[in-house]
Amino acid sequence: MGTVKTVGIFSKPHSPAAVKLVPELLQWLKLRDIQARLDSETAHYAGMLVGLDRAHVADGCDLAIVLGGDGTLLSAARAVGNRAIPLLAVNLGGLGFLTTVSTDHLFPELERALLGEHKYTRRRMLKAALVRQGTVVAEYHALNDIVIAKSSIARIVDLEAWAGDSFICAYKADGLIIATPTGSTAYSLAAGGPIIYPRVNAICLTPICPHTLTNRPLIVPSDMGIRVVSRASDEEAYLTVDGQVGSPLEAGDAVECGIADFEILLIRSPDRTFFDVLRQKLKWGER
Repeated sequence: MGTVKTVGIFSKPHSPAAVKLVPELLQWLKLRDIQARLDSETAHYAGMLVGLDRAHVADGCDLAIVLGGDGTLLSAARAVGNRAIPLLAVNLGGLGFLTTVSTDHLFPELERALLGEHKYTRRRMLKAALVRQGTVVAEYHALNDIVIAKSSIARIVDLEAWAGDSFICAYKADGLIIATPTGSTAYSLAAGGPIIYPRVNAICLTPICPHTLTNRPLIVPSDMGIRVVSRASDEEAYLTVDGQVGSPLEAGDAVECGIADFEILLIRSPDRTFFDVLRQKLKWGER
């Protein structure tokens, strides 16, 4: 039955589909003597009072199952971190570029995983350090993007961006998105950034509504570290990681970004390519 003995399960909160699916999944795993570690949302669907903190769900696991949308996967990916275990992401409805396995294909894909026949794609993460007066005060990892944006409705923010030792420019904008190829189909795409094939070793800088219209998205090699300095007043700019966690910035704070030294392994359907997903999600023309 393969080498999968323990799985971790992450679920989207308040999901009617998960209410039905989680008990079926747990029964399926139990019949195969596979242990399950559940986050709080999954435990709720299973009728349990307490689940595990997401940071510890993947401890000792051979596989992670994500039930939800791309947001749930982003949270799960950060929780899995450098453990090098595959994630099987199941779409419970809505637009999802990463959660491409449907509920109808969950159990067939699990069978492949148990037999070691699953295929996966490797996705690099960004690492980011928030540096304040020369001291690192916070560190983050992101699968999609690091965003520095205005925290006030009426204002724009002043940011200075560097690539390695080279000064890029001073942005006056609503913000700046620093995206991985995975994140190129998320906020960056909505802000006018390019779609980047997942295996391309690159980082994309996409300004959000720049004051200077000639400030366009910029793609740089992934080994070229990015440094962004906030010239806004205290708490007028905000750092957001994958749209989910972050911190207000003080004047002079620097955000230093680079590619993490580990990869996230996403199980993919054997009969669907990245371009198949783009055609479906973006309604591109069929042959």
